[in-house]
Amino acid sequence: MQPHKSSASKFLIILAVLVCVFLLISGFKSSQKIVHKDSSPTTHTVTIFRMKYHPAQLNVKKGDTVIWINKDFVPHDVTEETTQKWTSKPFNQGEQWSKVVNEDVKYFCNLHKVMKGTITIIK
Repeated sequence: MQPHKSSASKFLIILAVLVCVFLLISGFKSSQKIVHKDSSPTTHTVTIFRMKYHPAQLNVKKGDTVIWINKDFVPHDVTEETTQKWTSKPFNQGEQWSKVVNEDVKYFCNLHKVMKGTITIIK
């Protein structure tokens, strides 16, 4: 009976090693897919609530889209802060506005100037 137990143990060890190798390889392929997906544009959401942008600081990739959704009781807008080169129209509760972002930007609500946010482009 001893030889049978020894061969069964060897078989289980080999099987365990093969399973581990398979999991490592499939994990590597999965991470390669994630890297590929990260290169395509992504949509990010900023919620407006209680007179604040949530999140107030957002990191995105160049070409990503940011959607601002107003969940507050009053109208808000989104205006580029430095030169005001772009702005949304005021939008009410339940409405949204979006923009493709290609550079770092500081923005604010032109209707409620204490509301501020920042978008940073990451590589």
